[in-house]
Amino acid sequence: MADTRQANKERNREIARNEEAKQITGSIRVSTWAVAVAVIVGGILFTLGWLSLR
Repeated sequence: MADTRQANKERNREIARNEEAKQITGSIRVSTWAVAVAVIVGGILFTLGWLSLR
């Protein structure tokens, strides 16, 4: 019985580690998209501002 409990605890720890890795990867992916969108929007606004001054 104790072996089964220990095995379940280890399995749960492994699942928790895998979930943590997935969350980190997802956060990095979202951050990358946010930076890319900010750069694109900034570039568009800069270009529009530059063209309006010409």
